[in-house]
Amino acid sequence: MVSSEAIRTAVGILGNAIALGLFLSPTPTFVRIWKKGSVEEFSPFPYLATLLNCMMWVVYGLPMVHPHSILVITINGSGVIIELSFVILFLLYSQRGKRLMVLAMLLGEIAFVGVVALLVLTLTHTYERRSLIVGVICVFLCAMMYASPLSVMKMVIQTRSVEFMPPFLSLASFFNGTCWTAYALIRFDPYIVIPNSLGAIFAVAQLILYATYYKSTKEQMEARKKAAEMGLAEVVVAKGEANKISSTPNGYKSEIREM
Repeated sequence: MVSSEAIRTAVGILGNAIALGLFLSPTPTFVRIWKKGSVEEFSPFPYLATLLNCMMWVVYGLPMVHPHSILVITINGSGVIIELSFVILFLLYSQRGKRLMVLAMLLGEIAFVGVVALLVLTLTHTYERRSLIVGVICVFLCAMMYASPLSVMKMVIQTRSVEFMPPFLSLASFFNGTCWTAYALIRFDPYIVIPNSLGAIFAVAQLILYATYYKSTKEQMEARKKAAEMGLAEVVVAKGEANKISSTPNGYKSEIREM
């Protein structure tokens, strides 16, 4: 008979793979940002929230905080590297005001995690107490990470457009939240169950919004494309008329002025 621990490990490995997909899911968005040289209306908050969440979970998974949590460390360590790369791209392609805001938040997150780790490791002396303190913080931060697209969801409802709410991120969030909830239920860990179950619920809400406004988004994008094509045509016609006038003989123009 397969032990519950073996099943939990298998689910954790699957959770690692799904979470890696979650962390990499915004890649098409950042390819677009890189090609256009602008972050447009994309929000940096989901990536900053995910980065802070991953850094804190790395602290939670440390052997001196919560032993036997290597799968938590491996995936969240990968998440730190990936999300930091995305945040750096935001810094490179944002306007000055947004760039300073993102930089200040990034430095603040690094300082916060460093202070928490230092205080927990020096002032508390049992695994239970360290797990409790860091775990509660992780629950809060993980819930924030999953809830961070709420500002984007508000914009989606107002504009009836999902152009700036990547569906891959929502889908990956759903599978990730579901898998890690199952992982934590096998050997009950409330610090993992609570935020990931909430994450699955938030992801479902985002997917419902995407399905609701996908058609209107396509219509808006088509309308913008047609408007741009018409504007270009008008510019070409106007330029052609200007060329005709400039090529008219001087004598003819003078006759027009005399009339």
